[in-house]
Amino acid sequence: MKKIAVLFAGLVAASSVLPGVSAAADATAPVKEIIEDTKKNWAGDNSDWIDIFDEATLGRLYSKDFADKYKAAAQNPAADEDGISPFDYDVIVNGQDACPLQDLSMESGQPANGTTEVTVKFKAATCMEGTPDKDAFTTVRFEVIDENGKPVIDDIMIQGEEGQGPISLKEAMVQIANGE
Repeated sequence: MKKIAVLFAGLVAASSVLPGVSAAADATAPVKEIIEDTKKNWAGDNSDWIDIFDEATLGRLYSKDFADKYKAAAQNPAADEDGISPFDYDVIVNGQDACPLQDLSMESGQPANGTTEVTVKFKAATCMEGTPDKDAFTTVRFEVIDENGKPVIDDIMIQGEEGQGPISLKEAMVQIANGE
């Protein structure tokens, strides 16, 4: 019995020191914050829009590589006429319009190659009468890495058109920065 207790204590101690193990446990933290802000943005209560890519958030919840690509894309004057974002849609709901998010779920995968995938699903069109897919789920995958000892979002994978695979937001930002 003593051996089992010692072995268990050793495993607990090792898991708290190993890189990636603690990040996996916290991989949902930056995603939860982004999803909470997105929920507030689409709650329908006319509150101020929360920019999930503002300077402070970029430095705190996203990887340096993601933030650099975002800043480069934001420099492209053709990207957005209002000067707020290089995107002309909400990248989380994957559209310009949405309803209050319904049936939200979040699942964290196992870390692999330094990345933990956090999958978020929700219904974003339930209030849009006459829309044939108003009860369809939107799926967003967040790739979370450990950077400087904390979990940060390194990419956001959004659904492509039907028959098309997921779209990497980092790849889209590179294209925007290049004027494509």
